[in-house]
Amino acid sequence: MEDRMTAQQLKNSILQMAVQGKLVPQDLNDEPASVLLRRIKKEKEELIKEGKIKKSKTESFIFRGADNLHYEQIGKEVRCIEDELPFEIPDNWEWKSWGEVSYKIQYGYNAPAKDTGVIKMVRITDIQDNQVLWDSVPFCNIKENEIPDYLLHNFDILFARTGGTVGKSFLVENINEDSVFAGYLIRTVYNYNEINPKYLKYFMETSLYWSQLKKGTIATAQPNCNGQTLSKMILPIPPLQEQHRIVAKLQELEPLIEKYRIAEEQLHELNSNIKDQLKKSILQYAIEGKLVPQDPNDEPASVLLERIREEKQQLIKEGKIKKDKNESIIFRRDNSYYEKFGNTEFCIDDEIKCSVPINWILTRQKNLCWLNNGNLSKGEILPYLEVKVLRGNKEAETKDSGVIVTRGTNVILVDGENSGEVMKIKYRGYMGSTFKILQTSNFVNEKYVDIIFQCNRIKYKHNKKGAAIPHLDKELFNNTLIFLPPITEQQRILEKINLITHLL
Repeated sequence: MEDRMTAQQLKNSILQMAVQGKLVPQDLNDEPASVLLRRIKKEKEELIKEGKIKKSKTESFIFRGADNLHYEQIGKEVRCIEDELPFEIPDNWEWKSWGEVSYKIQYGYNAPAKDTGVIKMVRITDIQDNQVLWDSVPFCNIKENEIPDYLLHNFDILFARTGGTVGKSFLVENINEDSVFAGYLIRTVYNYNEINPKYLKYFMETSLYWSQLKKGTIATAQPNCNGQTLSKMILPIPPLQEQHRIVAKLQELEPLIEKYRIAEEQLHELNSNIKDQLKKSILQYAIEGKLVPQDPNDEPASVLLERIREEKQQLIKEGKIKKDKNESIIFRRDNSYYEKFGNTEFCIDDEIKCSVPINWILTRQKNLCWLNNGNLSKGEILPYLEVKVLRGNKEAETKDSGVIVTRGTNVILVDGENSGEVMKIKYRGYMGSTFKILQTSNFVNEKYVDIIFQCNRIKYKHNKKGAAIPHLDKELFNNTLIFLPPITEQQRILEKINLITHLL
């Protein structure tokens, strides 16, 4: 399972092939990227000359030297960057910086978001699943003469520069409302007749993009990345015709990757369900005597049950538990099982869904464990151990009265959706009001009894009494029919379950 490629890994691999020139075939008739990039350079120089864009003082210029190695020039400084290039690209491709192929890298407009205003202002939070949620886009107040500088256009690329979404990008398409963009965004503008905007957007999903972004991000409580980091980012530029072919191929593959992702999720869910179902089946096998072989030399469970009865009588005598008004004995006669209450007998074969193993005995759950409310105490300041506290989801409040429970005590939820769940007390405190103390006989393995509870949780849930707030059906809990194995077999069962669980 671990060796199977995930949908995200598959997508990353395909994107990597795309930007390395390995996804679609090269065509020698394509105009080389170098010619395309010379046109872009000339157009930028014209725009700077006309005052339409500003010349960057720190822009990186990447070129091939006479030795065919790659160099970077910033101002008058030139250095070889051949060893810094992450992979080889086809001969008619070129390595360039983002700043070279962009006409403008621009920060958004800083203004408070308002319910009404001059114009809408797109924030990164308004972009979900590569769509602008126009109904949630707020307005802002901006001077009319400033709007053209920040007005969004189709094929602009927006880039989140701060926070948990730093690096997230969005290709503006099918814009249907005039809008500016907010200050936590950066916009890149370029000639989309020379560079396919979708190619740039796909690049911004590659590992090369994210690795460069990570290096340029300032690691603070709010991660921050500036326009200079984006400007210096290197990217491989294919010929324009090949850009179109790459985009077409990626768009063709996207729905297939999505199908793979859905199938992957379904498989994961199936595997999880199988594991859960297998575990449930193992536990059910355990309490039916089908998990480990019986040993005729084990002391019979009937002897064990007699000890438990004596223990129960002693607890009643000491006032620790209440006397059972409906005490019964289950016995076998003429290949059938009967339950005797005083002088009355009932056949209970309909309750028994499988054969009772050798040396095992049938009994009711109330003969193995007992629910009690505990005794109220006052005056001592102790933590109040409610459900959220025991789950570790809340700090305990303190109280000066309640039922004291100590470390190691088992309690069972009797109110709420998870009625029937058993929890162990970790430190001394007052028991929460939704619990009862669960006392188990000293003569049975507590962990084996826990397996019985796990198997019957659904039964408890489906039969809870109560309307607005479900309650544990105490009568059902007490009268659940139990297959009781010898104490030595209980231990063998637990060891087998631990072994199988480890393998799962």
